[in-house]
Amino acid sequence: MANKEATIAEISDAIRTSSGVLLTEYRGLTVAQLKELRGNIRADASYAVVKNTLAKRAFNAEGISSFDAELVGPTAIAFVHGDTVTVAKSLRDFAKANQHLVIKGGFYDGAPLTAAEVNKLADLETREVLLSKFAGAVKSSLFGAAYMFNAPLAQAVRAVDALRQKQENA
Repeated sequence: MANKEATIAEISDAIRTSSGVLLTEYRGLTVAQLKELRGNIRADASYAVVKNTLAKRAFNAEGISSFDAELVGPTAIAFVHGDTVTVAKSLRDFAKANQHLVIKGGFYDGAPLTAAEVNKLADLETREVLLSKFAGAVKSSLFGAAYMFNAPLAQAVRAVDALRQKQENA
């Protein structure tokens, strides 16, 4: 009994400290495939096989009851500590290559996600790509502003140069 309570506390802590939680069903996957999946998401998440009753109690302890229907069959949870979009992409891509992995749903940014919403999340750009696009947009805006401030000065220099040449020719 104490072991179960410790497991529930461990799952609750993982839920609380995660930036996102993604539920999967792994029925039919081999140990080698599970190891490959864990390796694919290791940088951003930990992937744990859990007992449904203990996971349900842990989620309920954290005030999350939206997973009660999904906690059936062999369940594994990705506890995300990095970029949730990257983990969702990895799970989706692995599920495409291995039909036995089923994405059941998730919990991200304080809201439950359906399997379809997890797939939509996986379609988003990663954080790094979005930051680089933002940096490019800021850089081009700054370049445009610098050009705009330089234009009158360059125009004045050209006008002075034209006047100088006109006086030299006269």
